[in-house]
Amino acid sequence: MNPGKKVHFYTLGCKLNFSESSTIARMFEEAGYARVDFSEQPDVFIINTCSVTENADKKCKQIVKKALQHNPNAFIAIIGCYAQLKPEEIARIYGVDIVLGANEKFKLLEKLNGLEKKQETLIWNSDIRTVNTFTPSFSKGDRTRSFLKIQDGCDYFCSFCTIPLARGKSRSNSIQQTLNTAQQVANTGAKEVVLTGVNIGDFGKQHKQTFLELIMQLDTLESIERYRISSIEPNLLTNEIVEFVANSKKFAPHFHIPLQSGSDKILEAMRRKYKREIFTSRVEYIKQLLPDACIGVDVIVGFPGETETDFLETYHYLNELDISYLHVFTYSERENTGAIKMKETVLPEKRGERSKMLHILSEKKKRAFYQTQLGKTKNVLFEIEHSDSVMQGFTENYIKVDYPYHPELVNKIVSLKLLHINSDGNVAAELLLQSTY
Repeated sequence: MNPGKKVHFYTLGCKLNFSESSTIARMFEEAGYARVDFSEQPDVFIINTCSVTENADKKCKQIVKKALQHNPNAFIAIIGCYAQLKPEEIARIYGVDIVLGANEKFKLLEKLNGLEKKQETLIWNSDIRTVNTFTPSFSKGDRTRSFLKIQDGCDYFCSFCTIPLARGKSRSNSIQQTLNTAQQVANTGAKEVVLTGVNIGDFGKQHKQTFLELIMQLDTLESIERYRISSIEPNLLTNEIVEFVANSKKFAPHFHIPLQSGSDKILEAMRRKYKREIFTSRVEYIKQLLPDACIGVDVIVGFPGETETDFLETYHYLNELDISYLHVFTYSERENTGAIKMKETVLPEKRGERSKMLHILSEKKKRAFYQTQLGKTKNVLFEIEHSDSVMQGFTENYIKVDYPYHPELVNKIVSLKLLHINSDGNVAAELLLQSTY
């Protein structure tokens, strides 16, 4: 036990990282640590890293420097994807005391062995090919929703991606074990659970179970009011999954589907497991069964070999597709990927121009989607965070709503009529008389 010791977690990257940071933080709290803000001179800084882009690596170095400014004697541990991929590189960062890989991060507490600064950085890192254990995780206390990790790793080797090298093979718990973890989430009081992982559509392979079977069972848990599916590959998003969501009272009509490119030529070079035609059919089927569904799309610009014609093909395809928003990623070179060997690179300034065009398109798509929902009644879950006058929440189909602050509405799901899009780009709404809270 470490009564009086303070720890701070800084998390970079995806929802999966946030769920894992929260789980590790609870281990520290149970051991007597107080979880504190950056500025409160923590004794331990734990930085959970991402390595999707080069900027994430640079961000890690910046955070270490900032941590030492707050407490020069702080013990600094680096975990996460960057720690698995480049432990030696991290070990050379001034002030870092320990680096833990994908299989070791959940054993961080037992590896501290006192909090004295180290003369040499300790590296604890397994060969990712040997990693086959699954550690369930969920976020708690940070928001009104909880990120529930249901799967880890990936068996796909897309030519731009280092995630299989950072997280290993696809793996998960059984459905029953996942239900047990979901019940723990329900006991925290979270109203919404976001199912997250690296490739969640691959859930249950080693148990001869499926993602569809999982969500059918999760739907029966009475204590969770709403589920949201995070990113799911188009080739794994079956009609049966869409049909189930369409008939479920708990699963939100919100899908996030990675496209990456609207050019079949580029998709093949990326080693994606589908063609554009499959993606189109998924979007059309969702909208057929769920006309109000929100559909988000991942897209990468500037992949090697992407000509102006290829990019415009992607742009026009997305412009005509009935989707709600984009997550735009600018391609960056990553070591040990297939794409880094490709010679037809796109100039950085050209990548930036294409990214800007798609960000503008995303804003147009989002506003157009919001416009179609005005006048309708939706169920809004209000966030814990708020200003003195305004609180915010999301509808089941992921529309961000602004509403005058009422403390009794925090972490409640209430029915609101959507009125108009305000100057912040969010939707103003009014409470229906029949709503209770």
